[in-house]
Amino acid sequence: MGVSGSVDKRRLGRTGIEVSPIGFGAFKIGRNTGIKYPHGYDLPDERGVERVLCGVLDMGINYIDTAPAYGVSEQRLGRALAGRRDEIVLSTKVGETFRDGRSTYDFSASGVRGSVEQSLVRLRTDVIDVVFIHSDGDDLRILQETDAVEALTELRHDGLVRAIGMSTRTVQGARAAMAWSDVLMVEYHLQDRSHADVIAEAARADIGIVIKKGLASGHLAPQEAIRFVLATEGVGSLVVGSLSLEHLRENVRVAVARSTER
Repeated sequence: MGVSGSVDKRRLGRTGIEVSPIGFGAFKIGRNTGIKYPHGYDLPDERGVERVLCGVLDMGINYIDTAPAYGVSEQRLGRALAGRRDEIVLSTKVGETFRDGRSTYDFSASGVRGSVEQSLVRLRTDVIDVVFIHSDGDDLRILQETDAVEALTELRHDGLVRAIGMSTRTVQGARAAMAWSDVLMVEYHLQDRSHADVIAEAARADIGIVIKKGLASGHLAPQEAIRFVLATEGVGSLVVGSLSLEHLRENVRVAVARSTER
């Protein structure tokens, strides 16, 4: 099995959506301040963004994750991929925005709906495949004291969103979000296996799982880290945020090698 365009897809739970085991995290095409990566980086210019994104699709990655909090990421995705929308599974988030060097949060019904409507315009699409609540760290408060879940459920009913879920920060939040989520996004890697039981529970419930920070924000060696994550039952995709196409190709090669071992 080659790498370019031939990566086997995985079911994203019960959503009917199929995703590449390596997803592209679009943080670095839109924001380079307030970062947790070990090294800084320059934002690519528009031509560089198009080169990276087209290269991502050409190597078989079909899942791209972004958020309003990722600076100008959504706008850049919309411009670069307007002609290839049918090749992409797009996820974005609601609840957090990042302006003037700091994050602000709004989990109200009007804030959630307004965020999705703006994302649809920026991404130049009529429907977003997956929308996650972008947690501020207090998962249970968001779930219990705001209207975010109800608003997302209505947006799914209205056909603006195909699947909904939460990008959580805590095990308790992830477990609570299982009651209504189609997909969960959780942190999970060799140095943090705290969500292992939640992932197993979600798999049994046929809830899709997307892994964030599976390389511990660049602190883990890709080969072992990717194999570990993708060997976990129920994981649909591991989101990786490199701007290097060669690094991404190597990540895909590891994923492909992992799939042939199964």
